[in-house]
Amino acid sequence: MQKVSQNDIEWLLQSKDEFNPSRLSASSNSKSRTASPQKRRSIGYYLSGFLFMAVSLVILPFFILIRTAVYLNISEQWNAWGALLGGTGACIVFLSLLFFFVFRKVKNKKMMAKLSVSAVSMLVGGFIIYGLLYLNSVNAKSDEIREVYRSLHPILRVAVTSTTLADNELVITDISRTQDDYIAMGLTPRQSSMHYVQPTGFVHAIDLRTIGHSELRNISLEWGLKLMGFQTIRHVGTADHLHVALPLSN
Repeated sequence: MQKVSQNDIEWLLQSKDEFNPSRLSASSNSKSRTASPQKRRSIGYYLSGFLFMAVSLVILPFFILIRTAVYLNISEQWNAWGALLGGTGACIVFLSLLFFFVFRKVKNKKMMAKLSVSAVSMLVGGFIIYGLLYLNSVNAKSDEIREVYRSLHPILRVAVTSTTLADNELVITDISRTQDDYIAMGLTPRQSSMHYVQPTGFVHAIDLRTIGHSELRNISLEWGLKLMGFQTIRHVGTADHLHVALPLSN
């Protein structure tokens, strides 16, 4: 036979006034109210984590790729293809580590490491090949721009493709120029224009459309490219545009 405790006896001896079921519901509601902020904090935590992952996967890898390539090209005087390869390697290492961290609980670490490196390498390699060879018509002012696209420095080509991921309305208005082009525009030909083919064999400058876009967007674009290591000059006027150039190596 189950033993009756003193608490059970006191509960049974309660008067009707003392016994109030609403206390139970009030206690329950109190618990739900205290649980609600915790739930909101939990949702906020996961949203913050998702936002961080989105930024890490969409923006940071391409920033590392371009910034490393520009540094190797300008400061270390690597040629265009070697610098781009170095930037690609840095991007692959970063994404592989991120991939490995996400799936860190997998038991077979060796297999996961191989899988992450191979998958990321194919993804980054495919993206770079696409950026080097193809310019979407949406991102070019005219067919002429697309025709001379491959004369542009490889790092600038990949930078343009990377930037279109964040701004799909990016439009290149000019790439290659000659002295006759400056004369036709009523301008004095510039002897050191980066729109000319440089000793590297590539054009080192592009002009990007700023007309029709908000000033916040234009400033963000300018400073984003500047942080990547490019020279940026905002030309304001009837032909408002953003001039972006890759400096020659020191």
